[in-house]
Amino acid sequence: FTVAIGLLDGFNPCAMWVLLFLLSMLVHLQDRKRMALVAGTFLLVSGAVYYAFMAAWLNVFLLIGMTTALRIALGSTALVIGVINMKDFVWPKQGPSLSIPASAKPGIYARVRAVIHADALMPSLAAVAALAVVVNFIELLCTAGLPAMYTAILTQHDLAPSAHYAYLGLYILAYMTDDALMVATAVVALSSRKLTERAGRGLKLVSGAVMLALGATMIL
Repeated sequence: FTVAIGLLDGFNPCAMWVLLFLLSMLVHLQDRKRMALVAGTFLLVSGAVYYAFMAAWLNVFLLIGMTTALRIALGSTALVIGVINMKDFVWPKQGPSLSIPASAKPGIYARVRAVIHADALMPSLAAVAALAVVVNFIELLCTAGLPAMYTAILTQHDLAPSAHYAYLGLYILAYMTDDALMVATAVVALSSRKLTERAGRGLKLVSGAVMLALGATMIL
């Protein structure tokens, strides 16, 4: 279950959009080593920030306990998120949407260009690490559904603290697998494709269906 949900979360269109855009810019450098180091740093920092988010969720749920009211509230929130994501597949750009806001994209573009145009490797790695942190905060609304649901489910199992954090680590490994495969493919082929609107809508449809199923299961 951990691996399955982690893999699915890795296909989040918000995170994939930023990574694919970064790769499409790095391709122009025609330098496999630098491309692998920069993109790899982005993945590692993103994974670390995501792990911190999930650890925070975990501690909140462990602290307050899984009451009936909280379980129903989480399930209802998951249903709302699922409906919004499925709505984006049928009626994109209409009504509320859990996506990177248009107002944040110019800042992301500027940060990616700073990564590409850095003269030396270390400034480039520092810039891409900062980009990963900023992007994860911007994506928080877009990506919070699945990890919040997963950590809520995880806390219902009577496990040692070390086991809880180990499962979070397994989740992050699965979450990063999708992106790592994209990076490896782009580095080997020295090419990258951007995430099309149709593909992004398809990912939202699958994510929405899973959120509806998890929300209904948690409520019932």
